[in-house]
Amino acid sequence: MYIPKAFHVDDTAALHKLMREYSFATLVTQQDGIPLASHLPFLLDAERGTYGTLLGHMARGNSQWRTFKEDQESLVIFQGPHAYISPSWYEAELAVPTWNYAVVHAYGVPRLIEDKTVLYSLLQALVKTYEAGFEKPWAFESLPDEYVQKMMQGIVGFEIPIRRLEGKFKLNQNRPVSDQARVATVLSEHQDDLSEGVAALMKSSK
Repeated sequence: MYIPKAFHVDDTAALHKLMREYSFATLVTQQDGIPLASHLPFLLDAERGTYGTLLGHMARGNSQWRTFKEDQESLVIFQGPHAYISPSWYEAELAVPTWNYAVVHAYGVPRLIEDKTVLYSLLQALVKTYEAGFEKPWAFESLPDEYVQKMMQGIVGFEIPIRRLEGKFKLNQNRPVSDQARVATVLSEHQDDLSEGVAALMKSSK
């Protein structure tokens, strides 16, 4: 990923935070030189490995899992908040439009999860994570075991020990502080989640 120095982020904790908050990510592999991509929810186990380990699953009918090879690295793209930036928000008269955003690239070699008990625990953790914000969370354990085992036959679980992380938070760091403050203020007034997310990152990065 092209990352100018001003936008480079190597703070693992900050990268993990974005990965957790925007955990519906894009898994990219290749087969015979052709790129393949799937859009999947991921869990991050930050305690496993230098940069953590990603856990996920996909439909067995999705042939991408068959591209997993020991000598072939995959890429998982976590897209954080992003927003169009108008030059009219700057003090300088001569400026051009741009886009502010935050993104994390995680690289590693996927490994299939063969153990059904481990796969069940992964699904259980996924449900618990994404149900946590509800007033009455739905319990994965409420399903009959026979039904769960049958459904599990239709999916493939995998883990990706992260070998390296790249973080790019493009938040007008190359502009004067006054411009950064103005852009953050304007974005926070837009009252949509993406704009407010960018504004929050801009304010927290100072």
